[in-house]
Amino acid sequence: MDLDLRLVRYFTVVAEELHFGRAASRLTVAQPALSRQIRRLERSLGVELFDRSTRHVALTDAGTAFLPKALRILEASDRAVATTRGHASTEIRIGFSAGLTVTSAVRAFQRDFPHVLVRVVQVEWFEQSDAVRSGRVDICVGRLPIDPGGTTFTRLYDEERVVLLPVTHRLAGKESVSIMDLADDPIARHPDAPSWDAFWRVDPRPGGRPAPNGPTVKTVEEKLEYVAAGDCIAILPASAAARYTRDDVCSVPISDIPPSTVVATVRSGPCSPMLAALVDGLHN
Repeated sequence: MDLDLRLVRYFTVVAEELHFGRAASRLTVAQPALSRQIRRLERSLGVELFDRSTRHVALTDAGTAFLPKALRILEASDRAVATTRGHASTEIRIGFSAGLTVTSAVRAFQRDFPHVLVRVVQVEWFEQSDAVRSGRVDICVGRLPIDPGGTTFTRLYDEERVVLLPVTHRLAGKESVSIMDLADDPIARHPDAPSWDAFWRVDPRPGGRPAPNGPTVKTVEEKLEYVAAGDCIAILPASAAARYTRDDVCSVPISDIPPSTVVATVRSGPCSPMLAALVDGLHN
């Protein structure tokens, strides 16, 4: 029987939290999806790993016995990835999310390390930490919030958030708006990533009012299509809004919400001198 490492990692997070909602938030997956994946793991093992009730989650005897083994499996996987990457030290892969750029930092890095091949990989917002943990990239430049499990991030800078509006919207052309100016506008959703969804929808709004639900999206391009059609509004970092311009959509700064934070994420543990140099270059 082959174990799916992703399911094993899901199990260890649920075992740590003993709460499917908190575990789903850490893993940036929907709670029903997480429950299904745990059931799938239990079927593959032929045992129940958790006792569940509406108010209680606990490890079964089988789950208690499996937990240390699961942790050793993940540690061995992490060591294997790290060892393999160590033998490929002449290449670094850097991921970046939509609206961000790493060109200047890469150029500066290659002046100091001309023998190192740097590969750039675009990473979707919902893949940021998974791409690092899996070894798909060595470092990822993205935006909070992210699932921190198994990774370490360095804050690079903050940038304001703006609202995307159809050009026919009543607030189009304003110098700025407050979040409560948008209180009645449906806003694009990311329901599979609760922490991301809450931050980018500013949900709940000041005073506890929930943000009105708009269509479900995953990419900036999808947001733009829905906004242009007048189906919803969307909130983006200013740099992303500037990069994805079109005639039927405008952006307006939001004056009273916290900014978006851009971070460089790497795997937890010792960092090679080359990777540390690249992080320093991104920070400057």
